[in-house]
Amino acid sequence: MSMSVNIDRIRAIRVEDPGAIERAAASRSRRTLGQRMMLIAADHPARGSLGARGRPFAMADREDLLGRLATALGRPGVDGVLGTPDIIEDLLLLGALEDKVVIGSMNRGGLAGSVFEIDDRFTAYDAGSLAAMGLDGGKVLLRIAPEDPATARTLEQAAGAVSALADRGLIAMVEPFMSRWDDGRLTNDLTPDAVIKSVTVASGLGNTSRHTWLKLPVVDEMERVMRSTTLPTLLLGGDPKESDEEVFATWENVLRLPGVRGLVVGRSLLYPHDDDVAAAVDIAAGLVVAG
Repeated sequence: MSMSVNIDRIRAIRVEDPGAIERAAASRSRRTLGQRMMLIAADHPARGSLGARGRPFAMADREDLLGRLATALGRPGVDGVLGTPDIIEDLLLLGALEDKVVIGSMNRGGLAGSVFEIDDRFTAYDAGSLAAMGLDGGKVLLRIAPEDPATARTLEQAAGAVSALADRGLIAMVEPFMSRWDDGRLTNDLTPDAVIKSVTVASGLGNTSRHTWLKLPVVDEMERVMRSTTLPTLLLGGDPKESDEEVFATWENVLRLPGVRGLVVGRSLLYPHDDDVAAAVDIAAGLVVAG
């Protein structure tokens, strides 16, 4: 159950009038960031991560994905979106980003399942293009695998992105993980100790942290995790295996913790078990407000 979108119009504009994207970005109404935020995440496809709720290619249908995003962005309490340039530009052409916070995803080079996944190069937005498009900040994925020397490049580039965003007064939304290779697959360590360690590394990136926000997974002992930082923090949703009710109950509890400012959720709201995007988004947005 999602809004229908005119994808043929988007395709035609991209051929006949590509400058319409820049004009839409320049003319859109903007909002200031609130004390609490509910953002919809949609940067997974650019990293080749297309699965949701057990469907390996759920996010591969662009018309369906845009319809779900438009539905979510139209619900009360949803403040904005996090996405890559292609998705942000499609949403601009749909007029779905008026009065919304927009965070652009920056490093998508660590393709899911690749042998170079930890070498998470910056292949999407940079600080200059985010500023030029009138967006509100950039998201940085930071996976730290101590046994993989490619981690050093990602750390260096992430630090540069944090500094460049701060120079322009834009948010750097850093999503850190301690990671490891396990039988040729990169996995994230979601133990509380590992998440705390990732938080402390991420918090020190760049020449200032004055515009740095964190995007953290919900793990055990979140109260202890949140004691490891003063940076404003949003919770990520991931692709949960639990029921929607269990996920919402977990978010409700963690959203009450000091320092937690809201949610950045994609697949679990865009592809709920009952496929009712609006209802799932409404529940999550209500939890953010109540928290």
